[in-house]
Amino acid sequence: MTRSRTRRSAAHVATTLATGAMLVGLTALVGCSNIETDAAPPPVPDAGEVTADTSPAGGVVPPPAGARPDYQLGGAYEPAAGVGIVGRDRGADPAEGRYSICYVNGFQTQPNEQQLWEPDLVLTVAGEPLADPDWPDEILLDTSTTQKRDRILSRVEPWIRGCAEAGFDAVEFDNLDSFTRSEGLLDVEANLALASAFVGVAHDAGLAAGQKNAAEYAPRLRDEAGFDFAVVEECAAYAECGEYTAVYGDAVVDIEYTDNLPRAWSTICADPATPRSVVLRDRDLTVESDPEHIARHC
Repeated sequence: MTRSRTRRSAAHVATTLATGAMLVGLTALVGCSNIETDAAPPPVPDAGEVTADTSPAGGVVPPPAGARPDYQLGGAYEPAAGVGIVGRDRGADPAEGRYSICYVNGFQTQPNEQQLWEPDLVLTVAGEPLADPDWPDEILLDTSTTQKRDRILSRVEPWIRGCAEAGFDAVEFDNLDSFTRSEGLLDVEANLALASAFVGVAHDAGLAAGQKNAAEYAPRLRDEAGFDFAVVEECAAYAECGEYTAVYGDAVVDIEYTDNLPRAWSTICADPATPRSVVLRDRDLTVESDPEHIARHC
């Protein structure tokens, strides 16, 4: 099922802007539009030729089964007692003493980060950048050719390795399903090839790799791209939790939102189809001090 994702709060956008400014400065220093790295990333597999090893990657640990999660893309704060899994933006620090998942937008530009991308790497229609219809400040990246996927990987790889260097345990890649919003210009094979390359970098850096949403593609993303777990939004609201747990078992972290609960929270908690690791959050993912903040567990 294709649907919109959670809104990113002002704090999340502010983090993105700060990170973008730092990257722009680095770009100017190296004198080119790509940030230079010590070693070139491995090439992205050709679309349709993904052959990922689906066995557990050495040294990579998925989220602890059944641990309570918190999702803090709207801003980092001290997790509540009993929380064992915390998701934060790549510009934030990991949560000390908790299994920490780093958010990376791998298939669309972050808000106000379009300037970090060469013009030919953003998807265009009639000469205009193609925006996500639900998130007009995010532009789809053009994954259509091997050469472009290699260049996207060159940009994203430092972000992935930065998550590892910061101390995160895992990384989640958002917008895997961008091809469904591409007006037919992109396809699943190209995004699957790029996803496989992202997972390879994550595993090489010692990070577990999390599929983000895209329930209908979970079997291929696990078996062909090598994802280790899933971070999902509103699988109870959209009656698709089983599509994830059938593939990843207990390695599913679910975030439900207060403004779209199909039934009482207690009923969702009692439903055996609900993943064991689930949290109820306010839509804007506000910090704990905000009066709108909600973070509930079963």
